[in-house]
Amino acid sequence: MGEAHDSSNVPNDVLLCDTFSQVPEDGSALSLLLTRTQLFLQSLSESPSTSFQLSDCVSCRAFRGKDPGDIGGYFTVIFYPLQRTLGAATYRTRISRTFRTETTRDREQNMNLAKTWAQKICQLSGEQGHPHPLLSPARYLVLLNPFGGTGKALTLFETHVIPMLTEANAHFTLLVTERPNQARELVQEQDLSTWDAIVVMSGDGLMFEVINGLMERPDWATAIKKPVSILPGGSGNALAASINHYSGHQQVKGTKLLTNCAFILCKGHPAPLDIVSLTTSSQQRIFSFLSLAWGFVSDVDIESEKYRFMGYARFSIGTFIRLTALRSYRGRISYLPAISASENKDTTSNIPGSPNSVNSSSSDNIKTQVLEDSLLVPLDQPVPSHWHTVEDQFVLVLALCQSHLGAEHFTAPMVEGPGEGNIHLFYATSRISRISLIKLFIAMEKGTHLDEEIPHLTHVPVVAFRIEPSESTGIMTVDGEVIQCSPIQGQIHQGLGRVISMGQGKSYDTPTVTKTVFTNNSRDVQP
Repeated sequence: MGEAHDSSNVPNDVLLCDTFSQVPEDGSALSLLLTRTQLFLQSLSESPSTSFQLSDCVSCRAFRGKDPGDIGGYFTVIFYPLQRTLGAATYRTRISRTFRTETTRDREQNMNLAKTWAQKICQLSGEQGHPHPLLSPARYLVLLNPFGGTGKALTLFETHVIPMLTEANAHFTLLVTERPNQARELVQEQDLSTWDAIVVMSGDGLMFEVINGLMERPDWATAIKKPVSILPGGSGNALAASINHYSGHQQVKGTKLLTNCAFILCKGHPAPLDIVSLTTSSQQRIFSFLSLAWGFVSDVDIESEKYRFMGYARFSIGTFIRLTALRSYRGRISYLPAISASENKDTTSNIPGSPNSVNSSSSDNIKTQVLEDSLLVPLDQPVPSHWHTVEDQFVLVLALCQSHLGAEHFTAPMVEGPGEGNIHLFYATSRISRISLIKLFIAMEKGTHLDEEIPHLTHVPVVAFRIEPSESTGIMTVDGEVIQCSPIQGQIHQGLGRVISMGQGKSYDTPTVTKTVFTNNSRDVQP
């Protein structure tokens, strides 16, 4: 299980070829062949070979045997290949292989050969990906919410994430949050140069705190470029499901999604992350990486909190309850449709606060500059004439800038990456039937709902929008967090942030023995 495939056709571009034995197997001789992309295991007595993709490798290290009289040299290589179920690559599983060489009676020569293989595998596995991976060994600040989802995030981190991070020679400090907004305050005050990335082990709420904390710093334009990473530890896990999708994995949940995301963290590279800047009627500034919801979606999200102990199933229960007493809300939606990719790029490059303009600013200007929403006018003024406006009775309104609304809600399947540059606006009027809504959410699990032609459901890609409820009734959320139900508008800032997405490479040093130091709720893992 887990080996990439069996093949009798070994490629010609072999970089290393030596005879080893696999331990603790029967010790029979194997011919190992290393190419730039694969490690082949060829039995000397059988014709088929087994191969592993170096892009799946997280660790390789050489070592000596425990017996002082053992003159062999050893190396262990660890892969996380995709497990295939019914022909579909779904989730990653750990495979470890250890090899021993005794080509001479000289212990040092045998050890040097093992080191040569380990170093070459590390080098090549680091080349199988993005040209700008994180530095190795990576340094992570891990923020973990122990109360999210079913309350098992800390246990899952210890059992599923720490072993992989240790194998990948990653150094991290773990902070277990105790109260709301603690993560927000922490990232406002931290010296971010200490860390290569901020890792969030929680649902989407803790990431919301981190993004807004970064944007509230005086040096926000630099701070928001600090890569963030998501490990699913909550109920919804929308960003984790989206990153999993962008990285080429099939839709999974639970520990399978966690393992995939931990692998993405270990093999990842910083990718552009869209941030939506929102302004409320009270002039509050909010920054969103995921969604704004009003109506059915936010009603289900918040009113199902009482079923949090059920994990993701709470949303199914909440959906059923809400369908039995369907609500609608009067209001007005205005939006600016998305323009072509090339035009959008030209437009955003001139927006103050966009990546291009920030990079061209002096350091003094960066510290004082305010992110400008150049597509928006003040909320007390009419929207520009070239915007589209719909006034109606709405059952749901959703503005989404990632592919998933939850681990099992593939809401915007057309989104191919976290920095696409569009907001996907969905709205359904009160004329939609309960049957259509049921059909919508069932199809959404596989991302086929837009093929269903559901009456009274509209989807349009936009770059800016305004939502004006006629009354302050109903629940409005940003990234799953409740805000006041009142007029609000926003525009997207393409690639303003950075998130660790699928990458196939960074080199790994020989893993070091780690020690764990507990101080209150902080845990430092150091060499």
